[in-house]
Amino acid sequence: MLSLYNSLSREKQEFVPIEPGRVRMYVCGMTIYDLCHIGHARMMLAFDMIVRWLRASGFEVTYVRNITDIDDKIIRRAGENGESIRQLTDRQIGYMHEDLGLLGGLKPDYEPRATEYVPQMITLIEQLMANGLAYVADNGDVCYAVRRFANYGKLSGKSLDDLRAGERVDVQAGKHDPLDFVLWKSAKPEEPEAAKWPSPWGVGRPGWHIECSAMSADLLGNHFDIHGGGQDLQFPHHENEIAQSEGAHGGIFVNYWLHNGFVRVDDEKMSKSLGNFFTIRDVVAKYDPEVVRFFILRAHYRSPLNYSDAHLEDAKAALTRLYTALKGHEDVAPKVDWQDDYGSRFRAAMDDDFGTPEAMAVLFDLAAEINRGKDAKLVAQLKGLAGILGLLQRAPTVFLQGARAEGLSAQAIEGMIAERGAAKKARDFATADRIRDELKAGGVILEDGPAGTSWRRE
Repeated sequence: MLSLYNSLSREKQEFVPIEPGRVRMYVCGMTIYDLCHIGHARMMLAFDMIVRWLRASGFEVTYVRNITDIDDKIIRRAGENGESIRQLTDRQIGYMHEDLGLLGGLKPDYEPRATEYVPQMITLIEQLMANGLAYVADNGDVCYAVRRFANYGKLSGKSLDDLRAGERVDVQAGKHDPLDFVLWKSAKPEEPEAAKWPSPWGVGRPGWHIECSAMSADLLGNHFDIHGGGQDLQFPHHENEIAQSEGAHGGIFVNYWLHNGFVRVDDEKMSKSLGNFFTIRDVVAKYDPEVVRFFILRAHYRSPLNYSDAHLEDAKAALTRLYTALKGHEDVAPKVDWQDDYGSRFRAAMDDDFGTPEAMAVLFDLAAEINRGKDAKLVAQLKGLAGILGLLQRAPTVFLQGARAEGLSAQAIEGMIAERGAAKKARDFATADRIRDELKAGGVILEDGPAGTSWRRE
């Protein structure tokens, strides 16, 4: 039985799809004006993992992840670059696909661009106006009247009285209430023609929140199973989506809301102003992309993820241990056995709100057992279970040669030597030999002597 943490109910719930055997899932994607950063990677890989597990569990999944390709930042950046909006967004979308491909991410079934769904957004706004939930402000914008929607705040847990103007709320002249948000922005004279569409309220462009309500309804229907995104989107973006979609159509919009945790850098919030901002390209230039994927997925998707070189070095050493266990077994095909202890433990972990830390522990237990006996069935199991997470997809020699070329850090080497020493003391010589082999695969030679173990690089 799959259970997941529903941000709406604030508790774990058994997952029951609307249509048996089928899951419809929408995830908020990127606003495309710059290269994707490690926070974007965390979001994309979290939901990539969720889709993979749903499919491995037998569900037919329709996965939609949108692209916001019209926005104030996009307009500004295109102007700074002296290029068209389309030139900027096409290029950045190409970069995003390249980055996600490097990290082993699956392509969504649908990847709608906001600019392709403006007519649907206009229709949705018209419905909100007909339902008395939207109005034309003095400046020509169309705004949503938040206080007219009875359940506003149910996702974030925020009450209207607690919300104050200026706290993540855009205070704008012409609004009836500071909490009201924009559905349609009237065009400004200096904006390029590519950022303007005709509407019943004059030339302009859609607001950010209305985009996802319109695209998800068009591709998945007015009521679907799962809506996901980063924790930062819970309020106001996802709260506003609920207000729009339920205000327009009535009934429930989404059954389960999933949010992945923030990325921090050396225990500080990642931001350009602090100078600790890393693009995906920055990271994969230094670390193997599968190491980055492993690093992200071994943390629970809802927990904070602390990015640091030390943690990535540790992930590299850990992934090397898994590949070392597979060395010499390139001809063994992956095959999952859900009935044995490893398969049942892996399933139990993943069924408990996608518990990748516990699932990863199963992989390491398998690797340890393989190192003791090199059982082909266990090798097939390790490859099969890891493959569900998009890991261990290469020949071991290919990865291990790459790890050797990159070189393990001194900190990682000393940690592995200490682990080997503890294994020898416990008379677990199979583990001690395995660690020696892993280090050798990484180009590190150990020399045991009276004063302890020293090491050198080949």
